[in-house]
Amino acid sequence: MTNSSFRQALLQRRVTIGTWLQINDPTAAEVLANAGYEWIAIDIEHTDIDIVSLTALLRGMYGRGAAPIARVSTNDTIEIRRALDVGAAGVLVPFVSTADQARRAVAAARYPPQGVRGFSFCRANNWGIDFSSEARSANDNVAVVIMIESKEGVENIKAIVAVDGLDAVFIGPYDLSGSYGIPGQIQAPVVRDACRRVIQACQRGNKSVGLLVVRPTPEAVRQALEDGFTLICVGIDTVFLDEGARAARALTLSTLEQLSGQSG
Repeated sequence: MTNSSFRQALLQRRVTIGTWLQINDPTAAEVLANAGYEWIAIDIEHTDIDIVSLTALLRGMYGRGAAPIARVSTNDTIEIRRALDVGAAGVLVPFVSTADQARRAVAAARYPPQGVRGFSFCRANNWGIDFSSEARSANDNVAVVIMIESKEGVENIKAIVAVDGLDAVFIGPYDLSGSYGIPGQIQAPVVRDACRRVIQACQRGNKSVGLLVVRPTPEAVRQALEDGFTLICVGIDTVFLDEGARAARALTLSTLEQLSGQSG
């Protein structure tokens, strides 16, 4: 999926399937990008990934079909600019709770006159070789997704969705549960109701809406789709590694016990 096709999928509210990257190593990026996902969210907020390692991760993903989306650490103009300059197809901006905060995120990702992104020779335009074409097309191709992770964000969702240039909304259910005073209880009625309010506002505002399904069981994925989510993020690389390693060990121990029982 190219940068432009990812944003077009958001604007058309088509279902896309992505995953979440936390491991700060290009090999992990290569493996996930080769797995067939349409997009990959690179988590800068909760990991040791910085701008240098983000660049290396993007190089690992390059040409492998998945659109790289930088989950920046904060709604900061310079951080958003730098993530896009090194080649991210879009940004996922955490903890947006008001329309003004959403407008600031959009402005940081757009070149003038739509925004305040600075022009430069950078990796995104092949160090100036494609400066003119990238400057003309970037505002149409770069995706801006904001995260709703608080009770305040839910209360302001109608105004947030109305922000011009915002392409999608992504719910952070764990932070949302914490905002309601029940951290980790993402299936609690109050959290489910908050998610429904966000989904309904996005549907009325013709915006894509996304969710991270941390452990993608058939039931969890079905629920996300039936709830109306279109930006479906399934699994996390660290969880894939942990669960795969534990499953392999458990399988080996079980087989060993079976063989020991037969020999006894």
